Amino acid sequence: MKRLKNILKKKRYISIPLKKIATNHLELKAKINGIKGRFIVDTGASNSCVGIDSIATFNLIAEESETKAAGAGAVGMETQLSKNNHLKIGAWETHALHLVLFDLSHVNTALTQHEAKEVAGIIGADILQKGKAIIDYNKNVLYLKKVKN
Repeated sequence: MKRLKNILKKKRYISIPLKKIATNHLELKAKINGIKGRFIVDTGASNSCVGIDSIATFNLIAEESETKAAGAGAVGMETQLSKNNHLKIGAWETHALHLVLFDLSHVNTALTQHEAKEVAGIIGADILQKGKAIIDYNKNVLYLKKVKN
């Protein structure tokens, strides 16, 4: 049987290396609006998000949101929304990234307690679904299918 990478390449998938960190999370490097950052891949997160303290870093335009965020032991957190951002992960990209912005300090505190580096945000199911993601956990590779914007 052909290797997964070769099969997916023929189907227009792009391979993105993942790094397994001390907490067993998978991490990748990406650019939002041309600015590099480190992100955790979270298949259970419904939306991709960035820490509210990184609004200026990633040149985001934030708007108020009535949605409350929950996850990783925190609930009812205030959020903001940033629409139509450019996301580039390896050679895969979209110009229609909507981000939820909220305080990620509890996530980064947990990471640093396990001697992992802080992250700028989380790549969630919204991007994974848009990219028809396939994760090869054995090789620590994320495959995303090229999409038209």
